[in-house]
Amino acid sequence: MSKHTVIVEPGDLSLEQLRGDCARMAPHWTAPARTAPAPVPPSLIHGIVVPPHSAKLLDSLSDYGD
Repeated sequence: MSKHTVIVEPGDLSLEQLRGDCARMAPHWTAPARTAPAPVPPSLIHGIVVPPHSAKLLDSLSDYGD
């Protein structure tokens, strides 16, 4: 183990300690630049085909919010 390795059991770390550790590590991590996805031309959209057994399963599910 390196001199910076610390082994912590899951129950030994409080939420505040975890948040503090994350805040200290944030400057060391960078996110890639966001790129907007290219729009798909309508000519490439040919519809959706759902197999009958999948359609029956979806039809039997309750609507969201029931």
